[in-house]
Amino acid sequence: MSSNANTSQKAIDEQQLRIDLAAAFRLAVHFDWHESVANHFSAAVSDDGKTFLLNPRWKHFASLCASDLLLLNTDDDTVMTSDNAPDPSAWCIHGNIHAAVPQARVLLHCHPPYATALCGLKDPVIKPIDQNTARFYNRVAVDLSFGGIADDNAEGQRIASAFGNHSIMMMGNHGVSVAAETVAEAFDQLYFLERAARTMVLAYSTGQPLSIMDDDLAEKTAAGWDDYTDMSIAHFEQMKQQLDLTDSSWRN
Repeated sequence: MSSNANTSQKAIDEQQLRIDLAAAFRLAVHFDWHESVANHFSAAVSDDGKTFLLNPRWKHFASLCASDLLLLNTDDDTVMTSDNAPDPSAWCIHGNIHAAVPQARVLLHCHPPYATALCGLKDPVIKPIDQNTARFYNRVAVDLSFGGIADDNAEGQRIASAFGNHSIMMMGNHGVSVAAETVAEAFDQLYFLERAARTMVLAYSTGQPLSIMDDDLAEKTAAGWDDYTDMSIAHFEQMKQQLDLTDSSWRN
């Protein structure tokens, strides 16, 4: 393939990432995962993950379009002194994770109600009490070392280290971060994570003892979800179609 063809393909790939990420922002509003003009989603563009797309500072998810996304590089922190600087917390978390965590091609960080409620508990672990909660059995990092608003490099590096080799992290006293190879897979993980957290909160609210699966059954159920990647992609594509029924401006 010629260099011109390679360049053209990269441009196409970046544009598709922009479109998919913009859809994720709009869907976060639809599912009430957003919070004021805060929180942030990103997607790596370069092979090393250091060049990535990120939402601009203080733009509401409901109005975010593909062309609004910033193209940043973790090695160029001069952007933080520019007129178009991203939110310091977004730069701190996403810049460090994209640079240090290979599996974080796409990173969704937000404070959805039920998952954040769990993150405010002394034990935020999602217990395997049904097939959705079991999806996350032994597959989630738990960070209980909250250091305040993540707006300095040291806290960003600590968060990246806490992520380890996981693709999901429950951030104690904070919120959640979900990483995946594609926007579709990250969106689907976040969707089921919040539903699992809702199930946990509702189960806890009854005051009755939880019926927790034994380890073998929980692992079998969690492993069974690995065969459903195609479902994740179909789910996201159909949700994009739902967005288009009322407003397709996110694609611009």
